[in-house]
Amino acid sequence: MNLKDLIDNQDMNKVMEVLENMEDEQLSVELLKKFNDRTKELGELIMNQDPKLDHGHWKAQCDDAKKAVEEVVKEIFSYQK
Repeated sequence: MNLKDLIDNQDMNKVMEVLENMEDEQLSVELLKKFNDRTKELGELIMNQDPKLDHGHWKAQCDDAKKAVEEVVKEIFSYQK
């Protein structure tokens, strides 16, 4: 699993474009923070080198984190004009 496969530059540009064009700046900032938090969590899991964490548990956590990122992206795109 590679973070680049989950969010490529074109997708990132689209997310940023939607956020930049939102009329409600406060909401835009909140969504950007939420997006950053979720992608950070996913990135940290992907890069996890903790040998105590078994593969099945790690995979489940990655799947949950990926779903959280997808939900935020979907929420952001719901504001697309």
